[in-house]
Amino acid sequence: MGTDSVRSSIGKGVASPTGELSDEFKRRAREQWTDNPCGAHVARDLEFGTREYFDQIEDYRYRVASPWMKQDLPFSAYRGKSLIEIGCGTGTDLLQFARGGAIVTGVDLTPRSIEIARKRFEVYGLPGQFMIADAENLAFPDESFDGAYSFGVLHHTPDTQRAIGEVYRILRPGSKATVMLYNRTSLLYWGAIILKRGLLQRDLLKMSPDDIMSGSVEYSDTGRRPLVKAYTNARARGMFRQFAHVKVDVRQLSREDLGVAGRLLPQPLFRWLEHNFGWNLIITATKGADRS
Repeated sequence: MGTDSVRSSIGKGVASPTGELSDEFKRRAREQWTDNPCGAHVARDLEFGTREYFDQIEDYRYRVASPWMKQDLPFSAYRGKSLIEIGCGTGTDLLQFARGGAIVTGVDLTPRSIEIARKRFEVYGLPGQFMIADAENLAFPDESFDGAYSFGVLHHTPDTQRAIGEVYRILRPGSKATVMLYNRTSLLYWGAIILKRGLLQRDLLKMSPDDIMSGSVEYSDTGRRPLVKAYTNARARGMFRQFAHVKVDVRQLSREDLGVAGRLLPQPLFRWLEHNFGWNLIITATKGADRS
């Protein structure tokens, strides 16, 4: 199977690459977030590693890019409990869990991300455990954590289903996982990727939708092309079928995303669009209490 057909099929959850192709995708991911650490582009004018540097990244994430996150995500739900973030990046979200009293562990495929996340926690004087790890093969015993979190990460790993299985394995019975995957039925996917890039710019004549996303979705000033996949609500639910209860919410749409129309839409209609056609699928999955 060629690279393009593999990419197309894994986006639909049909197959996952193995061997050299899988390693190639992971290499690209490490290069992408080594060269472009998560959120760092908004603080490039500040001294790296300072409190002001990290404050700028945090302010942009929760005030500008995704103001709904502080209200809707469970940053304060794990006081005194163990929480792992899979793909912690530079530690912006993990810091919120730590501030909420969680005993946090951050893992990431990219050594540079782990280095920055450690530095961030040192700057704010908060404890945390950090290690380099592959989401598809986590080096933790079964039932190690009271909660798991992964935001915008598992759709970049070649075998997303295996990574979800690892999330299930390391969670204690009754615990929850919160995972964000990109939404294949979003306005962004069908507007910016399929219509604009795919049809109007004719990219679909030479590449798959996943390849278009690879070159356009993640911020990069170095031309890296990490693997990027998107999933329908139904497909996402199916991938979490091991869990006893699965809830999927749709978020992440700004008025700017809608152009001129975005400024004119009444608030109730805009919110309806966001909760049905936003870019993020927020999956909350609860592991059953039965240890069997």
